[in-house]
Amino acid sequence: MADAVLLAIEGLDPLEVEMKLKKQIISCPHCGHHLHIDVDMSQGDQDYYDDCRVCCHPIHFNLHVDEVHRTLELHVSADDD
Repeated sequence: MADAVLLAIEGLDPLEVEMKLKKQIISCPHCGHHLHIDVDMSQGDQDYYDDCRVCCHPIHFNLHVDEVHRTLELHVSADDD
């Protein structure tokens, strides 16, 4: 099960985007528990894993920063599809 979240960063100046953490609520693709995460916009595109704080299964995060359209696209998956 995969979930994509599109985060708009419109109206922010580029320097502010480089130093910004965006708070986001996601659902664990394994147990469905809602998790509060911080998305770090300062590092550009990212691909990483973090464990669910409830069920301890790994969650795959894939973040794409689109500077032209000033959006972030966050894909959250169990990575076992």
